[in-house]
Amino acid sequence: MSQSPLPTLPVTFRPGRTRAVLLTIGTVMFVVITVVALMLERLGPGERVSFVFTAALLFGVLIMLSRPKVVADDEGVTVVNITRTRRLAWAEILKVNLRPGDPWVFLDLSDGTSMPVLGIQPGIAKEAAIRDARALRALADSRGTVAERV
Repeated sequence: MSQSPLPTLPVTFRPGRTRAVLLTIGTVMFVVITVVALMLERLGPGERVSFVFTAALLFGVLIMLSRPKVVADDEGVTVVNITRTRRLAWAEILKVNLRPGDPWVFLDLSDGTSMPVLGIQPGIAKEAAIRDARALRALADSRGTVAERV
């Protein structure tokens, strides 16, 4: 089986379809709730503001859910999950895992922990997630050496 070439660094992996769906739904939801708040004649100004505020809050949650990504460069990997961002050197990554049934990639780290990587998830784009996981695994294997990992 031939090895595919490594991606050119820097490279960003993110669930593009999931992000597009979340941001589209968020935008439509915000517009609809705002229009409804403005069209309902029985609402006072405070109630209208609370409708728009609630719509903005829900849109903000969907924006947060669309944040995950993985950025790989020459020095290492930056993992952006929903609320946290973590920078890892290549030598810290022992293994990149995406097993059948996993909701996203997991990184086995040199400190003995495992870290979820929500930026590569098979949800609605399984083939892309598998391709991205393989590319990240190949990068981790080529960039981190066994001597550095010990």
